[in-house]
Amino acid sequence: MARLGRKNSPGSEQIRTVKSFGRVTSGPIYAKLSSPSFHTAAMDGFAVNASITFGAAPDTALGFVIGESTWPVNTGRPIPAGTNAVIMIEHVNFVNDETFEIEKALVPWENVRRVGEDFVQSEMILPSRRIISAYDIGALLCGGVTKIGVVRKPRVLLIPTGSELFSAKQLENQPPDFAQSIEFNTHILAELVAQAGGVPVRADIVPDDYALIRKAVKSGVESGNDIVVVNAGSSAGSEDYTASIIAELGEVLVHGVAMMPGKPTILGIVKGKPVIGTPGYPVSAVFSFEIFGLPVISWMLGIPEYNKPIISAFSARKVPSKLGREEFFRVKLGKVGGRTVAAPLPRGAGSITTLTRADGIIKIPLNSEGIEQGSMVEVTLLNQPQQIENTLVIIGSHDLTIDCLADELVKHGVYVSSSNVGSLSGLLALKNDTAHVATSHLLDEDTGIYNWAYIKKFIPDVPVGVFHGVMREQGFMVKTGNPKNILGFHDLTRNDVTFVNRQKGAGTRVLLDYYLNKIGIDASDIKGYEMEEYTHTSVAVSVLSGVADVGMGVLAAANALGLDFIPLATEQYDFIVPQKYLEDEKIIKLLEIIGSQSFRTRVASLGGYGVERSGERLLEPK
Repeated sequence: MARLGRKNSPGSEQIRTVKSFGRVTSGPIYAKLSSPSFHTAAMDGFAVNASITFGAAPDTALGFVIGESTWPVNTGRPIPAGTNAVIMIEHVNFVNDETFEIEKALVPWENVRRVGEDFVQSEMILPSRRIISAYDIGALLCGGVTKIGVVRKPRVLLIPTGSELFSAKQLENQPPDFAQSIEFNTHILAELVAQAGGVPVRADIVPDDYALIRKAVKSGVESGNDIVVVNAGSSAGSEDYTASIIAELGEVLVHGVAMMPGKPTILGIVKGKPVIGTPGYPVSAVFSFEIFGLPVISWMLGIPEYNKPIISAFSARKVPSKLGREEFFRVKLGKVGGRTVAAPLPRGAGSITTLTRADGIIKIPLNSEGIEQGSMVEVTLLNQPQQIENTLVIIGSHDLTIDCLADELVKHGVYVSSSNVGSLSGLLALKNDTAHVATSHLLDEDTGIYNWAYIKKFIPDVPVGVFHGVMREQGFMVKTGNPKNILGFHDLTRNDVTFVNRQKGAGTRVLLDYYLNKIGIDASDIKGYEMEEYTHTSVAVSVLSGVADVGMGVLAAANALGLDFIPLATEQYDFIVPQKYLEDEKIIKLLEIIGSQSFRTRVASLGGYGVERSGERLLEPK
């Protein structure tokens, strides 16, 4: 900030007081009128000179004639000249319509708001660099101030760059072509600018052309903007021009920061104005701008940077990180067993939903190699603390019904934090008391019974209730028309077939291995067996995009992405709840919804689900 100097302050402007909410005062504001500007009654009753009430007591009541020594007055109205107190109407004993008695004397100025009691004409109402609140507007108007000086909002020009970009405006009329990416980063940044008190100005998309980007930056700096942000093109690729352009027009102060996401961030100055280069990946762009752009806006406004609330939580699992860089990790939060638990979300810098789903952010310091499972961490909150109290933590196997369930629960004020880490990891979460519910479909090869054998083996000391979720169809997902003519497990060993698997511990992978062992197929003969995804929909999109020819998953996921489906088995998907949480109101509502007809109908409409026994408590087999 020192490199910029106060000459970069956006200056001030005069605005109407009634339109000043959220603005920042550019200087002190003084009252033009006293408040109140006259002696005013603070209560309904009778105005009187206090001295004539002296001697009034329960055994020596004093009488008064209305209109001679006392005058009726209402709250907020001026008291007559010569009076200095108000007898509360509640303390008046009427003798008739013209006279009354009192049994308590008054002191001067009792029940009266004197001139200037709140503030006096010429007194300061608000200081410089004050963010104006609703209460402040009332105080200013009370003081007769109808116009005030405020700091002009910094104008922040946001320049999206990239020849592959497709604008949101175009999206209203047609879908993007193949290899076109929808430009939404600057829409996010624009809202962050507005929240911080700036004026966002979005430029048109600039293709990856050095001259055109240079022209946009130069024009942006010279056109009355206070900050220029160039989105994308901040790395070191052949078409990453931002750093070179800033260096040519001004000075690059920083290129590359020790943080992730957001490492390629560029900080520079052109003609005394800050120019920031943010990475193209959306999560990187957001973190880069929040950490380096928002403080500049606050500095220009002359106000402290807003700090989000921070709480302590236990990490639900281990999070490794590289030494030498700060890493910002998105997490879901929930309170389990009296402890706030943080469940890490995927790391991808291109995954904007890791921000939409996140309840908080964990910062892993430069000198740390990560976070151990169960360790205490500090979490910067993105949502209200009350939401965490009302969050149900579900860890285990992925299924599309969890989204339906979350949507139903939120209508009742219950939020869902779900982590798709596989059935076995869900059971271990119950063991570690980091989840309220585990979702599981683990098949015991010896008995053909789902889940119970694994419960006995991995969490024998955790008393649980097992509730039936759904029966669901598992099978092979292939492209429309099944171009590789995949019909069964033996086709997975063909040289021209690439498979995409689920992660270790996932029930779907257990089911796959069960069939491979039964048939006698060696997993090493399957090309792609080690390629893992964490959800059925991720497997489906791998097939749709051509990363793989086939993957194993549920019919609902295939239907959602328009894939063909080859049924292999019908399996049981259950909800496992520790006995100690069965009286929790969130669990009661969960089980109520699972067993409801409306939920069953909604899930059945996805395709491939049997819901006749949904919500039924299952007894341990003998």
